[in-house]
Amino acid sequence: MTSHWSDSDAAEFSTNALNLRVYSSRLLGRDPQLVLHGGGNTSVKVRQTTFLGEEIDVLYVKGSGGDLATIGTDGFSPVRLETALRLGEMASLSDTDMVRELRAAMLNPDAPTPSIEAIVHAVIAPKFVDHTHANAVVALTNLPQGEAAVRAVYGDRVIIIPYVMPGFLLAKMIAKLTANANWNELEGLILLQHGIFTFGSTARESYERMIKLVGEAEAYLESKGGGESAWARAEVHLEPDDLRALAGYRQAVGKQRGRATLAKADCSPEAAGFASRADAKDLSSRGPLTPDHTIRTKRLPVWLEDAGSVNAYAESYEQYFQANQKGETKLDSAPRWAVWPGKGVVSFGANRTETGIISDIAGHTFRTYQQAEAAGGWTALGAGDLFAIEYWELEQAKLRKSGKPAMLEGKVAIVSGAAAGIGRAIAETLHAHGATVFGLDLNPAVTERLQAPGLEGIVVNLTQYDAVKATVEDIVRRCGGLDILVSNAGIFTAGANFEDMDPVNWAKSMEVNLTSHMRLLQFCVPYLKMGFDPTAIFVGSRNVAAPGAGAGSYSCAKAAVTQLVRVAALELAPNGVRVNIIHPDAVFDTELWTSEALERSAARYGITVEEYKTRNLMKTEIKSANVAEMVCTMAGPAFAKTTGAQIPVDGGNDRVI
Repeated sequence: MTSHWSDSDAAEFSTNALNLRVYSSRLLGRDPQLVLHGGGNTSVKVRQTTFLGEEIDVLYVKGSGGDLATIGTDGFSPVRLETALRLGEMASLSDTDMVRELRAAMLNPDAPTPSIEAIVHAVIAPKFVDHTHANAVVALTNLPQGEAAVRAVYGDRVIIIPYVMPGFLLAKMIAKLTANANWNELEGLILLQHGIFTFGSTARESYERMIKLVGEAEAYLESKGGGESAWARAEVHLEPDDLRALAGYRQAVGKQRGRATLAKADCSPEAAGFASRADAKDLSSRGPLTPDHTIRTKRLPVWLEDAGSVNAYAESYEQYFQANQKGETKLDSAPRWAVWPGKGVVSFGANRTETGIISDIAGHTFRTYQQAEAAGGWTALGAGDLFAIEYWELEQAKLRKSGKPAMLEGKVAIVSGAAAGIGRAIAETLHAHGATVFGLDLNPAVTERLQAPGLEGIVVNLTQYDAVKATVEDIVRRCGGLDILVSNAGIFTAGANFEDMDPVNWAKSMEVNLTSHMRLLQFCVPYLKMGFDPTAIFVGSRNVAAPGAGAGSYSCAKAAVTQLVRVAALELAPNGVRVNIIHPDAVFDTELWTSEALERSAARYGITVEEYKTRNLMKTEIKSANVAEMVCTMAGPAFAKTTGAQIPVDGGNDRVI
């Protein structure tokens, strides 16, 4: 464990104690061995003059749900220190009353709700206080003789705090055990099976004590065989049968959770090594690193032995709930992560952010399991204590802040021909509605144009079918499955009457505008069958219903794609896969239609460009965004009962109608 304190960097925050608190908090938050995704909390006590001129002591404590890695001054809640201390002296205090009174004691009503550990920070006397769930300390305290190990490492430099429920009860326990403490001689508090507090008169002192104490725990584990060398390692590659199994697991988890769910498979050497250990099932059945993780990961992962594993987990979770509940409303029974024997570790989340958080926690968990086991044995809190945290109202409140999910949240989509025009608009619109989207195109620009969290461009020639198949498999490997296919790629070959048709022209149009669509569908079908409300949407053309002379190679290919959709709809309906096609017309905001091309076309008809762009019954311009919104609607619940449909987006065409 290395200190990253920099005097030059700290100087930029040295205007006041709160700014230095921000600096050192970020140092803690950016080290995943100390803090993961919103975990931990920090505080500073300052003397401050209120708006009315009253000089008081104020506790600036991290706001509930804040992230230390990115926190600013506005992420701290200013609480009257005297009030927090008096709350800590009460004989009892409900969670609801604690939150209300702490908020009432805030100097700024616009600040976030104070951390659930606010009273704990108040009763720890020094100016700066840091709290983390450092992996090494948690491993140390979860050894079978954890308390003895802590004493062997730290001696009398720390006070050992037995496990107790965080918040008010922890504050009471710490106040009791530190009542006669000499804070100048102490370096920290070690909370058994929970974490660590350090403190100091300066931000640097408190931070560097954290680094020192955690480093000593790391050294102890290393001396007992519990260093990184304890991580098992193995090499594994997921084959097509594995990918189909992964998609099935993802679907089963989503059904238990009642919503589309992403699945992130970690098949790294460390994850595969852990999943290949003879004792992996036993280790993963003992409990989380720290109780705080249960609100993200639940108490246990699922052991993915076969197709019935997820349902068996749900039954076990129901038993766990019934054995421990005291009137709480049951959460869903879906696991949040899994150990996949011989393959690796899988994390399940409702969206990209949640999946990433769970994956990070799972990664630290299975690594720390092994270190603790090697150093003497991995133990964890009992089910009752963990249930109390998982169903603790104050913790659950953190997870409810996300609001209503986007329409396509948790879904995975592939869009072909996504570098420009209609395809790009479709990819961006699906992404805006919550889907994780992969846009495929031959144009290398697709990687720059589709570049955002959950939106990625992939260069692939859709007529090179081995490459397309490998791309689809890689997407499933990364997200666990597929729910939406938008087959849009196409070319408009040079116009010619059949009498003068170049066979190469015809063959190229059939290959790109028809066969490549069939092959892409073929590669996607096994995964769509295991998707969430799965759908395949093809982009056709007005030419199908109202062709024009000289466009035979294009029109015939599009007509054949329409027939492909009709047959696919018949074939896939029993599997719950909807297959529909959209027929746009006169979409001119694409790279194909330059201003010069529009002017030439309009001149042929003797009309203005604006008149040319609105040559439909409704006299309206059709844009890529209009087509994209229709595709997005077709991918969503509005079309949940529709398959085999052909939808025009053309402003009304008298020949079609």
